Amino acid sequence: MGRWALHRLLRRFASSSSYSASNLSSFSLTSKPHAFSSFCSNPTSKFRRSRPLSYIPSSSATALAVELDYGSGCPGENFTEEIQPTVDGEAVVNIPVKAFFFATSINLGSMQAEYGRTNVVSPTSSRTPKYIALGFHDVPSKAIGMELHENVSRNRYMVVFQYGSAVLLNVEDHEVDLFLNIARRHASGLLKEEDMRKDDYTVKEKPELVEEMQGGADYMVLKHLDIDGIRIIGSVLGESIALEYSESQVDSKVKEFADINREMEMTGNFNMHRKKLFQLVGAANSILADIILKVGLFDRSEIAWREAKYAQIYEYLREEYEVAQRFGNLQIKLKFVEHNIHFLQEVLQNRKSDLLEWCIIILLSIENVISLYEIIRNSTAGSV
Repeated sequence: MGRWALHRLLRRFASSSSYSASNLSSFSLTSKPHAFSSFCSNPTSKFRRSRPLSYIPSSSATALAVELDYGSGCPGENFTEEIQPTVDGEAVVNIPVKAFFFATSINLGSMQAEYGRTNVVSPTSSRTPKYIALGFHDVPSKAIGMELHENVSRNRYMVVFQYGSAVLLNVEDHEVDLFLNIARRHASGLLKEEDMRKDDYTVKEKPELVEEMQGGADYMVLKHLDIDGIRIIGSVLGESIALEYSESQVDSKVKEFADINREMEMTGNFNMHRKKLFQLVGAANSILADIILKVGLFDRSEIAWREAKYAQIYEYLREEYEVAQRFGNLQIKLKFVEHNIHFLQEVLQNRKSDLLEWCIIILLSIENVISLYEIIRNSTAGSV
């Protein structure tokens, strides 16, 4: 669970405490007792029971050479039957969503060329998007890709953004690296493991829902999830995880300037080369430019603008992840960094001015010494 997921969960803890024991008693878990035996006799049954997505993408039959080991899933091999919860007798399908920020840039053009015929889901937007949506067909072998199946419950989805984020839907934990490696092959500026950012979310699909959507603690319930809903959810989570990475970068700059100020407080001086200061200036400006231009944090979502139900999902998730508030906090920190940069620039400029003044004083002193020497020499020569 990411940092914002935990924050949202704690924020809703008070409201969730009012959930009565009678409501809890209505929650039941159902399982199929013949699951293990049916899976071993028919391996494809595992994928028929996977989480459904209400969209049927089109594709061709070109296979992808990507290795995936699903395992046999038989008893004694750590297979766990997926238990479908029901609320008040109504089935609710849980769809895990995982967001990652792992690179500074991803070449969508090369991904389109490699996967376009089989896996790229055609965009519904007329504008050129900053992302592509990929759909993968689960098969009980060591290959993914092939052609997307008409049975949508056997599809996985990955939304990849050019600024370095990827959002996975209906993908299990042990399959994450496989799907991320698909994007890594087209990425530049790959981050180290400790610098990567991750967040988890859950989408629950409940066809019996009266409203189009409901919010919950670190999840949302939708009446119907289609590919445009996937794009909307992916865009907000992709932006949020990219913003989290930018926040960590700005926090490191703030800490660096805090250490410089603390050193100046204790010693009355600081040691920094002009090149290092210029690097800090460039880094601060790049962070803000990337958030506004590359990530497009405040760009209009054409899907949300076109239909009200997508606008509701879009606005709910942006409020849930506090995107505007976090960007405001980021700007405050950047202003602190900018103020320190201006101050240090003035100090370095004053140092340079002082050095030039001393150079002028030394040159004038040398000139005076030479003039005095010539006067003395001429006086000595005249007396002789």
